[in-house]
Amino acid sequence: MSSRDRILSQIRQNKPEEVALPSVTTFVSHFENTEDKFREMLSLIYTEVIVVKNLEELAAKAEELYAGVVNRATTIPALSAWADFSLNVSDPHELETVEIAIVQAEFGVAENGAVWISDQYLPHRVLPFITQNLAFVIPRNALVDNMHEAYVRLQDTLGWGCFIAGPSKTADIEQSLVIGAHGARSMVIFLLEGE
Repeated sequence: MSSRDRILSQIRQNKPEEVALPSVTTFVSHFENTEDKFREMLSLIYTEVIVVKNLEELAAKAEELYAGVVNRATTIPALSAWADFSLNVSDPHELETVEIAIVQAEFGVAENGAVWISDQYLPHRVLPFITQNLAFVIPRNALVDNMHEAYVRLQDTLGWGCFIAGPSKTADIEQSLVIGAHGARSMVIFLLEGE
């Protein structure tokens, strides 16, 4: 018997008994209004929230907010006429000149203002991090109170995804806050009714 086999055999013989996993504690948030809490938290992290009734109003609002901006990209088919930058690129480095990206997100979390995005709606994972300005479109009824609810919602999710909360922020040792140092300089959340 080789020394490798002998070591593995000893490990198998000395395997500890299985122990049951601890129960998971779930905290419940009692916000009077989930959307109001979501807005409150986003305002604290320099993010504007705009309610739009439908995709036509979203397109009009995007045109109003980003008039004169070039290199506009989107993952939302209804905004394809608004966009002047195609995300159909083979090298994600080509996205470095995107000034504004409007991206579909799946849901938001009221307790911290985080937004869940996944590769279900992103052709390139780098897009939310490389664009200068970022906007998400979330169904207005897709807000959860806290991260416990968010993880329950994600328990069967496959693939890549992440939470993003507000524009990029960093502070040095003297606590001088800098917005947009490592990513988007601004963020807007569009809450879409009727989705």
